[in-house]
Amino acid sequence: MSHQQSSHEQQSDSELIAEVLEQTSETLAEPAEEAEAAPENAEISVEVLQKQLEEAQKQAADNLDKAIRTLAEMENLKKRVQKDLDDERKYGLAKFAKELLSVLDSLELGVQAATGDSPEVVKLREGSELTIKQFETVFAKFNIETVDPIGQPFNPELHQAMVMQPSSTVAPNHVITVFQKGYVLNGRLLRPAMVVVAKAEDKPADNAKIDEQA
Repeated sequence: MSHQQSSHEQQSDSELIAEVLEQTSETLAEPAEEAEAAPENAEISVEVLQKQLEEAQKQAADNLDKAIRTLAEMENLKKRVQKDLDDERKYGLAKFAKELLSVLDSLELGVQAATGDSPEVVKLREGSELTIKQFETVFAKFNIETVDPIGQPFNPELHQAMVMQPSSTVAPNHVITVFQKGYVLNGRLLRPAMVVVAKAEDKPADNAKIDEQA
């Protein structure tokens, strides 16, 4: 009985050792399998990372392009606003100045009509002339210039021709008379000068016949 028990215990020990050796073998085999699979997993990870990097670079390029466009639009907007402010400062008086021109025209017509020598007329004429000079001083202060082109070549950008008139003393296409002065504000036309423009005199009928016979 004792011999059988000893044999049984010996057998159990042998089985236990075999079981331990088997477990150890399996444990050692697992890292080897993982090592074999590692390159494949590593290769997949690099491909994923490369793709993510390319997407990130593309997104960064798109964001940079949007930022550049936004900056350009902001700069253009800034320039437009600045130009509008400059125009408002330069030409904001245009409407008011046009209203004043009609008053100045009335004063000048009054001076032309005040031709008498009576004290009342002289006083009125002198007062109107003084007021006109004050107008001119104020206009000069705000860069409002007079267009009075008598004897000058006709300029359609500044002059409005009311009629063409033959003249022997004024060269063709030059201004003979100014019906109404023009004005410009900082180089921009407020009102064109209304003028009479010279043209070449018509040939007499006798001269035309002589030319035909010759």
